[in-house]
Amino acid sequence: MTDLAVITLAAGKGTRMKSELPKVLHQVAGKSMAQHIVDTAAGLSPVHNVVVVGYKADKVESSITGSNLDFVTQEEQLGTGHAVMQTQEKLADFSGTVLVLYGDTPLLTEDTLSELVEQHQQEDAAASILTTKLENPSGYGRIVRDENGSVKKIVEDKDTTPTQAEIQEINTGICCFDSQLLWSAIDDLDTDNAQGEYYLTDVIGILARAGHFVAGVTANSTRETIGVNTRSHLAEAEKTLRARTCEKHMANGVTIIDPDNTYIDSTVQIARDTIIYPGTFLEGDTKIASDVVIGPQSRIIDSTIGEGVEIEHSTIKESEVQSGTVVGPYAYIRPGTTIGKEAKVGDFVEIKKSTVGDGSKVPHLSYIGDTEIGENTNVGAGTITANYDGENKHQTKIADNCFIGSNSTLIAPLKLAKGSCTGAGAVVTKNVAENEVVIGVPAKARDKDK
Repeated sequence: MTDLAVITLAAGKGTRMKSELPKVLHQVAGKSMAQHIVDTAAGLSPVHNVVVVGYKADKVESSITGSNLDFVTQEEQLGTGHAVMQTQEKLADFSGTVLVLYGDTPLLTEDTLSELVEQHQQEDAAASILTTKLENPSGYGRIVRDENGSVKKIVEDKDTTPTQAEIQEINTGICCFDSQLLWSAIDDLDTDNAQGEYYLTDVIGILARAGHFVAGVTANSTRETIGVNTRSHLAEAEKTLRARTCEKHMANGVTIIDPDNTYIDSTVQIARDTIIYPGTFLEGDTKIASDVVIGPQSRIIDSTIGEGVEIEHSTIKESEVQSGTVVGPYAYIRPGTTIGKEAKVGDFVEIKKSTVGDGSKVPHLSYIGDTEIGENTNVGAGTITANYDGENKHQTKIADNCFIGSNSTLIAPLKLAKGSCTGAGAVVTKNVAENEVVIGVPAKARDKDK
């Protein structure tokens, strides 16, 4: 966009959310509402991207990331006009279009904002308002137009006359201004209204009365313009954004068996020819390669999944699963774990902060914690790497081509050298040499003559 500055209003508490968390930090599809709108605005390449903060300002500032971001503080929340006033010093040297957004409208798309700004600039309007129509407009500011269709003013719901209350075209709150005319008009704002606040919407009437052209641009989708004010609204936004996310992935070649029962954060990346079964949750900074099969009933958080992996009824957090590996059913892979290629992590296996080498298998009912497992090693059912002595965590190292017998307990710190083997039920407390077989409790080298 040419000469564009964006202001996002994110100062309010949001009392109807019934929460100590600032409203704009409530999450929708893996990101806060404010982060959604800041990221969308960034797609317009503004020269300034300013966020107005107020309630728990430090928390809001630390939670929102992005390039070219500036924050200004609205110490008292005295209305939307007052919020925009706080940015005047920051934008004093800017000349161009100022786009005003709200941190509680996470469904807005870049296409809609681009259309609004482009039409505003093409028509050389003093201001342009994004509007929509509702069958029941109660609670929203009404758009009052003149006989030529130009916007005369916006009347807040509490200030409407009976005739104005019947108007179905409403103000979405999203608008853009010629910067110089905005600052000139905003100086004339007053608090002569039912709320006793400085309304940004009053700027429209000031500009119209001065003879300036004010455009109304109707949004193609009513749903994307609606702000989130309650937990119910939050759930509706979540549903809409997740449906939109599923549609995007399906259009890119991902099979989602039941989109209504699949939950994918907007931050997740998925390659083509992956199949996702119902009840699956893909969250955060998760990257899924091609030809992966996930689910049903699986959850993957902040993890990287390689090509051709199969995951069933399992949870994976902050870990990596490399190509060709099978996970589950009912496996739990905890943070800091890397599972190599063509490996197997089977049913009721928990792995924490460990490495499982290529071709190795942990098929059943095991706990593997703080452990390095080499390549082509088999870990028998019921094996435990006992990593905690009551005060400290210790590491177990199992080399390549080892065979760990069922129900073995490996007491860390411990090293099992290449090709070593433990008998079923062994309790191993000492290092095991290369190709050595240990059995018993405590485990000792097997007598080769017996």
